[in-house]
Order: sequence, then structure tokens, then C-alpha cells
Amino acid sequence: MIDAKLITELRAATGSGIVDCKKALEESGGVYAAAIEYLRKKGQKVAANKESRETKEGVVYAYTHSNGRVGALVELLCETDFVARNEDFKGLAHELALQIVAMNPLYVKPDDVPSEVVDKEIEIYKDQMGGTLSGKPQEMVDKIMAGKIAKFYEEVCLVKQKFIKEDSITIEELITRMIAKVGENIQIRRFSRFGL
Repeated sequence: MIDAKLITELRAATGSGIVDCKKALEESGGVYAAAIEYLRKKGQKVAANKESRETKEGVVYAYTHSNGRVGALVELLCETDFVARNEDFKGLAHELALQIVAMNPLYVKPDDVPSEVVDKEIEIYKDQMGGTLSGKPQEMVDKIMAGKIAKFYEEVCLVKQKFIKEDSITIEELITRMIAKVGENIQIRRFSRFGL
């Protein structure tokens, strides 16, 4: 029998439903950390299933920092107006705006980065590494470059950035959690950051 207090704690930590939390704890033998991992994996599966569904509703959320010198606009999309009016959904839009103000990403996702920008980064990395790449097998060079580009995406792409309030997850994972919670596809369409 799973302790109700543990179910409540898991629900508060993950935002998942009571039934999902109970099942996660049962599947993980009552181990809290394993239950969280179970819910994360389930959320990723739910998000993957919802990915192709059309997003026609949503919110445009505006945030201005208390000093009035920096702000952000975020267009966050979902499938229905019911979810668009949901406080959790609006809360996600707020968190995204805070992230944009704090971390100043340039693009929403890696697919949005122009290929010439990526090519220029690769050229810069090769110049920086200079002779250290010579004599290394091409497979190793490709691996090094892939790692450098992944790091570049973490800096400039919103969904690849570590969440400022919980750096154990990315913005992409934060959105996946919300998709699992509300049961709809959620997409960041675009954003703008303004600063003096």
C-alpha cells in the first residue's frame, strides 16, 4: 500500500494527477526518485503523441522586469481556449518570459538557427582548436564538433536552455511536463526581448 502523504508530495513536486502519482509509486516500488523518473518518461511519451496536433489557441504574454528596463513578449500556443485560459498555462508563459529576460536566447529551437550561423560557429571552433584537431580520426573530430554545437544551442535556443528556477531540467522538459499535465500540444511560436 502506497502512503497517501507520499502521493501528495509527488503530486506537489511534479504537477501530475493523483492516479498517475500513485501508479508511478507502485511501478517504482515506493521509491520517490524512481517515481519522478517514471513520470518524466511518461510525460515525454505523452508529449511525443501530442506533437503533431494543431495549436490554434494560446496567449501572448507580456512581462516587464521591476526596474522597467527589460521585458519580454511570448506567444505560447495550445490546442483549445480552455487550456489557454488555464492558470497553469499562463504560469508557464510567465516562466518562459522570465527565462527570456534572464538568459536572452536568440531562437526558439535549433531548427530556427540559420545554417550559415551554425557553419560560422563550426568555423570558429575549428580555428580555436587549431592544431589540436590535426591527426585525430574524423569520427572524433565530428564528435567534438557535435558537442560544441550542442553547447552553442544550449546558449542561444530557448528550449535547450537550463530552466533558471530548476537547472536540473531544460525549458523543453518544462514544456513536456505541462503537456503531460494538460493533455494538449504546447508550442512556443515566437518571442521578443526588449532592453534598454
